[in-house]
Order: sequence, then C-alpha cells, then structure tokens
Amino acid sequence: MKMIRNRFGSLSRVSAQLQRHVQQMSTNAAASPAEGATINEFRTAVSNPGEHSALQVAKFYSIPAEQKKLIFSGGGLPKQYEQQIKTFTEACLMVRNPALELLQYIKDGDLTKPVVRYVLYGENGTGKTLTMAHVLHYGALNDFLLVHVPWAPNWMKRPKEASNAAGQEGMIDLPFDAAAWLVHFKNQNGPLLQRLQLKTSKEYVWSKRESTPAGSSLIELVEHGIARIKYASETTAALIAELKQLSTAGQCKIMVAIDGFNAFFHPVTRIFSDNKQLVTPDRVTLTQPFLDITNYDWTNGVCILSVDKIAMTEGHMESYMPRYLLGKEGFEHLDPFVPIHVENYTDKEFHSYISYYLDRHWINKTPQGFEEQLKFMSNKNPYSLMQLVRAL
Repeated sequence: MKMIRNRFGSLSRVSAQLQRHVQQMSTNAAASPAEGATINEFRTAVSNPGEHSALQVAKFYSIPAEQKKLIFSGGGLPKQYEQQIKTFTEACLMVRNPALELLQYIKDGDLTKPVVRYVLYGENGTGKTLTMAHVLHYGALNDFLLVHVPWAPNWMKRPKEASNAAGQEGMIDLPFDAAAWLVHFKNQNGPLLQRLQLKTSKEYVWSKRESTPAGSSLIELVEHGIARIKYASETTAALIAELKQLSTAGQCKIMVAIDGFNAFFHPVTRIFSDNKQLVTPDRVTLTQPFLDITNYDWTNGVCILSVDKIAMTEGHMESYMPRYLLGKEGFEHLDPFVPIHVENYTDKEFHSYISYYLDRHWINKTPQGFEEQLKFMSNKNPYSLMQLVRAL
C-alpha cells in the first residue's frame, strides 16, 4: 500500500508539473501574439491571382516553380528580381492595387467586344513590369494564349543581329530576336496549343522549296520559324495574323502583354542601315505585327501595355505620362485606352516589404528608426528600396 501511495504521489507531482508547463506556454503565447502575426501579416496562402482581392493587398504570394518556369523562362521579370528569386529559393510577388484594378477590368470585360487596351504608366522603378507579371500569371492559369514581349526596347536598342529584309526594300530584319521570341511564345503556350489544336487558315510560301500548308497546326508554324531563322520575322507576322483571326472566330482567347511599348514609336532606333544611318522603328520588320495586334480590329482578347521612360533614349525622358512617351502617332494608335497608374509603395506595402526581407534573413533585426531612414532614402520607390537593401 505504501508503494502504491508513493507511485500515486509521484504521478500527481508529474501531472501538476505538466499542468503548470501548459499554463506557462499558454501565457507566453497570449503575451506575444505579435510573433504569430509577423509571420503571416506580409504573406497570403492564396496563390491563384484570380482569387486575389483587397484582403490580400500588400501581401506576398508565391508562384509555384513549374508555373514560373512556364511563364517567365524567356523573360518578364526584372533581372535583379530574378537574382532575388534564386537567393530566396522562392518566387514571390506582392499583391498591389494596380494589378487588382487591372484584373477586375479583365474579369468584368466583355470579350465579344473589340479588344480593350490597358496602359500601365508611372515613374521609373514603381513596379510596372511586376504588375504585368501578376496579370500574366492570371492569364496563363485562365487559358489565355500569351503574346508577351518582355522588353520591346531590346529590339530597338541592342538587337542580336540586324540584316536587310529579303523582298522588303528599305526594311531591317532582326532574325535572331524574332526566333528567340518564337521560342518564348512556344514555351509559354505549348501545353495550351497542344490542347486547342489551332490550324492555319492559308498556305505560307517561304521559298520555292519551303512552305507551310493550309491546315497546319500553329505549333508547326512556330517550329518552322525557330528552325529556319532566316524566316523567323515573316513567321512571327504570319503567327500574329493567324492568332487575330482565330481569336475573333472564338477558337481561343489572347492576352497581349508588351513591356516598353513606347519603343515602337521612338523617333529613332540604335540600328544602322547599310548607309550608316540610324533607322526608325517603322522600318524594323518586327514592329508592324505587334502594332497590328494592339489595334482594336479583333475580339476575344485583352492588351496590357506599359510605357516607360527608360524605353526611350537621352533627351526623351522628361515625363512618364503616356501622351509624352507615345508621341502623337503612338497615342492615336492606342486611343481610346484605359490608363493604370503604378505608384510608389504605400506605407503598408513598404512595411510588408521590410518584413519579408527580415523573414528571409536578408537584413537583420532593424534598430529603432531604421525603417524611417529607408523610407526617406528610397521615397518608397520599389526599385530604389531594392537597391538600398541589396548591400545590407
């Protein structure tokens, strides 16, 4: 009996200790609710852009690795952001109001009406490219064929190679850039093209021995341009013409996204002709197809375009307003369009950004006043802020 009482006594003491331990843990958890809140306040588990709303504003969401590879393997994210993704081993985008506004317009839009053009504009570094990336993610998940030009000024300022266009006097061809774009188009849309089985409406004759018969799949057309770089620009023009017809016929829906669209209307390029004169964008063979698909003469699609000061050259960067950057011709080409202003971070977005970097251990625990200093030095500009924390 004595032994049993001793064992019961021991069990009672252990039980009392466990009870006190549980109470202590509960007290600690109640005393520091901010710790749990800090982990969640800058992230959202909603990874589908179509489900984002005002509840997710200023929160980061993750793009699954396979979707990121499908959509952005050929470009579409700023180079420094790509480096950040590799460092943090995750692709995260912040949900911001310009993207939500644009997504709401697209959801509410009537695709049977002529295509609506949306123009993203704002100061340098405010996040126009990442806003476009957010919407591209939505398009890819909702069966839009993506016609995406990651950065149009590259064609006008630093082409891979320029040559005279065969059969088009006075025109300049960018065969390697056109082939690279076709590869990008195929990578983004390959699975959807396989499912839709879209066909060409007519025969395309490339030379005496080469042609693409009517009724060929769009994938065959694209692969021809990739394999025969000489005809890549002509193939791009044919592909875009076919896409407009197919979309208008209701066989597919298209999301056009061109970053730095105003480069197509810049007074001059950095491409030299045979007589060593700088040529204008309208003499580059890639220009016309992308101007054609941003017209409003087709249906079942949307156009998301950005205008940017850094798409221009020196002497043409005084303002970020669309009328200035597009010029008279470009403005008339897009008019009417829906402007969407992308601004610097709000205080809430700025705080989320700092919290994310703390969570990733890129910056250590901030001393008092540290955030205010960063806010002052960066003016809450996303790119400036990224540059400042880069070396921390």
